[in-house]
Amino acid sequence: MRLNRILLSTVLVVVALVVQVSVFARLHLPGAVPDLLLLVVIGLALVYGHTSGALIGFAAGLLADLAPPADHATGRYALVLCLVGYVVGLARPENGRMRSATVPMLVVVAAAVGSTLLYAGVGSLVGDTAARHVGLTGLVLTAAVYDLLLAPFTVPLVMALARRTHNDPLAGDGSPAGGDGSYGWLSGGRANRIGSQRGGLLAKSPKNKAGRIKGVKRL
Repeated sequence: MRLNRILLSTVLVVVALVVQVSVFARLHLPGAVPDLLLLVVIGLALVYGHTSGALIGFAAGLLADLAPPADHATGRYALVLCLVGYVVGLARPENGRMRSATVPMLVVVAAAVGSTLLYAGVGSLVGDTAARHVGLTGLVLTAAVYDLLLAPFTVPLVMALARRTHNDPLAGDGSPAGGDGSYGWLSGGRANRIGSQRGGLLAKSPKNKAGRIKGVKRL
């Protein structure tokens, strides 16, 4: 991860954590708490991939473990978000862009359910049985509903911001300098149209050949 990705991820994680602790945690909604931090990790992992997703998830979860009024064992949510970031990153498309909103929404639901179950499972291993008293089924359902309702307002925005740094020439990801690989189909098509309008001059001159741009838990 390069500096621009680290800075963007840090800002998004800190903002999400502050909003979650100061706003969402005080709403006293039935069941679970809307997990803005989870949605940020999902959005970043869908663009940056599984390795960066795991690192971002671990760092975000560790901050959540240390931020008051956290009352659980340190490292518990870090483990959950690390695994979520890794698994979600495996679903990243090659060009970093989703063709429809169906896949991200399904990912959000699966991550909300999986993170809640995993958080409760880790808690049972360390002697925390709070999920049993509250009702695990209710927590899973409310977590999925809350996160799904919040996702359309957060995940696309996070992904749009992340794509600005994903193909940066300084990021070392193999993308051509000065271009956004996710828009390679647009650049390539434009070059082909210009070449055809000029009567194939681009094809005749080796120096002017247009190269194709490759695209690429609870608190």
